Amino acid sequence: MSDVQKERILEGAEELFFKAGIRSITMDDIAKHLGMSKKTIYLHYKDKDELVTALVHTKLEQDKCEMQNVIENSANVLEELINMMKCSEEFFSRINPVVIYDLQKYHPGAWKQLQEFKAQFVVDSMRTMMAKGIEQGYIRPDIDLGIIARMRIWQIELGFNTEVFPPQTFNPWKVQIQLMEHFAYGICTAKGRKLLDHYKNIIEQE
Repeated sequence: MSDVQKERILEGAEELFFKAGIRSITMDDIAKHLGMSKKTIYLHYKDKDELVTALVHTKLEQDKCEMQNVIENSANVLEELINMMKCSEEFFSRINPVVIYDLQKYHPGAWKQLQEFKAQFVVDSMRTMMAKGIEQGYIRPDIDLGIIARMRIWQIELGFNTEVFPPQTFNPWKVQIQLMEHFAYGICTAKGRKLLDHYKNIIEQE
């Protein structure tokens, strides 16, 4: 029962954080949203920061599983890129970009966890994926994998920068799609661009 409660608290907190940001949501808000006492929440999480850190850890583990599943079930590197974006669509459509700002400014422990995940697992996965793409003939062999992998990670984060892309003007999901296309076409060979065009036409017709 304890694990079920913890999972329910995380799910409720995620729903509120994604909608309004982290800073504006209190433990009282979460308790009210879940229809449980604040005391029950504090039995599992000593404060809001611990709850946020646990939520980030949970989301990162889910991301890792999703990425591995995409890699195992995609026919080639470009299909991997597209399928990863499809997995992210629901996430980007729900999250308020201010969440990233709040996480960085008010929850340094959780932010560090996110940065380490990107710098290690995500960058390594991106390098491996592009190296495989070079072998498949879809990715340019002249690119520096270390540089481009890190560039892609920071490109995604840039899409959440509300000063660069104010949410009242730019749809976060459309921003990420444009950034992904810019990245993908930039690293592709002529053979890769042809396949990418093929996938893009299929998606547009869906």
